[in-house]
Parts: sequence; C-alpha cells; structure tokens
Amino acid sequence: MLSKACTYGLLASLHVAKQDAGYVSIREMSGHLGISFHFLTKILQVLTQAGIMRSHKGPNGGVALARPADSITLMEIVTAIDGNALFTQCMLGLPGCGHATPCPMHDHWVGIRAALTDLFNRQTLADTTRDVLDKNLRLAAG
Repeated sequence: MLSKACTYGLLASLHVAKQDAGYVSIREMSGHLGISFHFLTKILQVLTQAGIMRSHKGPNGGVALARPADSITLMEIVTAIDGNALFTQCMLGLPGCGHATPCPMHDHWVGIRAALTDLFNRQTLADTTRDVLDKNLRLAAG
C-alpha cells in the first residue's frame, strides 16, 4: 500500500523524532535502519522540500525535524512522498471508480480508505514516537 520510499520516510522521521537531540547523521541513520544511504538521502530531500525536515551540512550535520513532532501528521509524511492516491483512488486502480461505477472492491475499500485517512490525519509523529519509546517498538529489521 505504501511505497518502499514512503515506508522508509516514515521510519526515518520516527528515528529523528526519537533522538530528540539536534541533527541526526544520515549515514548513521542509514546503518541503523538498514536503508541504502543514497536512497535515504533522496527520501530525506523530499521531506526537507516538504518542510518536514531541515538539513545541515558539515561534520555535525544531518537532518532534524523542521517543526515540533506534535505538529507533523503521518498524513503529511505520506503525501509528501507518495501523494494522496492511497486516500483517494480505487484500490484496483480503475479510473472513474465511485458510487456510480464501482469496482468489485469499492464498497469494502471506501470504508477502509476513510478509516486510513482519519488515522493518518490524527496520528502525529509525536504520538507514534511515544508508542515506539513506551512500548519499545522496533524501527528496523532484526
């Protein structure tokens, strides 16, 4: 449902929010999360252009959140990377799918899509980071 880039963007955002200490090295984050440095850099550039991250070059450089984690929704991160297709389009990718001309999954997908939209709009990076820390949830394989 989410692209690999989007999944990595969410994980990287959580990793940065979890650190809560200035700039986070992209190279170290790449190793910790098991994501290619170059791919992660491209994802973080998208998040920086969207105003979610800010970057700083140099020996103490890296990325940091551009705003407080409680003001960044998961929806912002997802739409910055993947756009809004998950929340607006047909599950089967059929053009014109809707109540008048539904696909076989339309009646099921419309409710799930609405619930996902609500969840991603309500859930902030701070909320999710608290879950990661409080429940000792993992951000990487292994």
